[in-house]
Amino acid sequence: MGDTAVSSIDVARISAMDAREATRLLKGVRAAALAGNRPPAAPRPEIAESWRRMLAGGVHPDRDARSRMLSAAETEERRQVSPLRELLPVLREGLLPALDQALHIMVVADAEGRLLWREGHSSILRKADRLGFGVGADWDEAVVGTNGVGTALVARRPVQVFSAEHFVSSHHDWTCAGAPLRDPRDGRLLGVVDVSGPLATMHPATLAWVSSVARLAERELRVRHLESLERLRAVAAPMLARLPGRALAVDAHGWTAAVTGLAPEERIPLPKRFGPGRVWVPRLGDCVVEALPGGWLLRVADSRTDAPAGRVVLDFSRPRSWSATVYGAAGSWSQELSPRHAELLFLLAESPRGRSAAELSAELFGDPTRTVTVRAEMSRVRRHLAGVLAHRPYRFAEDVEVEVIRPQDPAELLPHSVAPAVVGARRGGTGPGGGSRR
Repeated sequence: MGDTAVSSIDVARISAMDAREATRLLKGVRAAALAGNRPPAAPRPEIAESWRRMLAGGVHPDRDARSRMLSAAETEERRQVSPLRELLPVLREGLLPALDQALHIMVVADAEGRLLWREGHSSILRKADRLGFGVGADWDEAVVGTNGVGTALVARRPVQVFSAEHFVSSHHDWTCAGAPLRDPRDGRLLGVVDVSGPLATMHPATLAWVSSVARLAERELRVRHLESLERLRAVAAPMLARLPGRALAVDAHGWTAAVTGLAPEERIPLPKRFGPGRVWVPRLGDCVVEALPGGWLLRVADSRTDAPAGRVVLDFSRPRSWSATVYGAAGSWSQELSPRHAELLFLLAESPRGRSAAELSAELFGDPTRTVTVRAEMSRVRRHLAGVLAHRPYRFAEDVEVEVIRPQDPAELLPHSVAPAVVGARRGGTGPGGGSRR
């Protein structure tokens, strides 16, 4: 496609043209490419590659195809669990101040091309609505053709798309620039940030601007990762100091926070199926694994190594301060609990067989449909208690002993809570010094 063209298109050439002139040129290039004829200029390589994918995949160049929009509940659930939400302040600070003047909008999409957030100039937002470019929409390249979101996800590099470089003709009045967002901890593609607007507002520097802000956002994730390793180190270092033999503390991605008896390595590859108990770990061999807040303690096993103990004490005895203390073979650590997490852990301690999201929703809110909120909160609490809590259904792990320490006055059990199940427990609570085990 375009191999016999006399000249090639570049961003500077397009941007130097009047918008109408650029549109005519790009439409001529696209029409020739679709017909298999000699184009007036060669499409840019990344655009030519995308067009080939569209032709091979059967995307119709003149039919505005749209997939099912996510419901508000589905969109909110994706937002709650997406690491992209942590990047929004950086993306907004770097992009939003200039969007109104530039008549552009910012969208943030997940790794599947679903638009989760969208902000910017109100008139452009209305035009985007007519195009189906709204929150919950699927802008995967295979669905809507060449575009700044889906094509950047496929190419895994920043992409700018002008006018008729969009494969589907209904998008030709737009220009967009998208840059991938990656998790610096493991290189995983998280999604794309894209700036889009009318063709007349195109500028060759837009892609560099969006790409720079994307890198700043990734740097913010890296800073947060280093801070989380410091928090893990603060918990793990005293425990490692008491341990004989070889051991180390790593986060969920295998990055090392502290080590004893071993040559330090920046990162240890963790097997896909990883959890508390005996686990074979590459480079280390057979290990005994225990959960830590924000990571794992790995003790290289030998004939003297015992299996990890499992005991959790939930202390609800104080009216405004609640904690979970986890006891293992290497020692113990405590986690302060938010009011919501205190409610959830209390309900799970009272339900050894576990609870579904709908059951927890009914017990918390008196409404079994608020599962999005429950799943999001359980996802957060399990980040700190990964080795203690199981799911499907949500419950404490079978080999974990759970002790609940209640206040002396049953009426002071989680006094902030209006959850029906907690209110019922307060009315029928145990007496002074009340506690329970399972």
